[in-house]
Amino acid sequence: MPKGYIIGHITVKDPEAYKEYVEKDTPILQSLGARFIVRGGQSTVMEGSVHDRHVVIEFSSYAEALAAYNDPDYQAVAEIRRASAESTILVVEGAE
Repeated sequence: MPKGYIIGHITVKDPEAYKEYVEKDTPILQSLGARFIVRGGQSTVMEGSVHDRHVVIEFSSYAEALAAYNDPDYQAVAEIRRASAESTILVVEGAE
């Protein structure tokens, strides 16, 4: 079964509030099976334009990734991200 991923492209507007989001979202997502593959870090745009920060979170399946994104506890914390950053968030099925 292919793994599932939550992929985020983010430009932080309020670093202090975003830090609170990261502190709160991490334990919630990890309790739902998340494994953080990419979280910020150095990146170079080779083509096109994107947000400043990139996050890739791996789950055992696409269904688990969707469930984690839609989890009520995560969605409550996601409001902090929505208020402190511009973001594009995708849930993607991996290759087999």
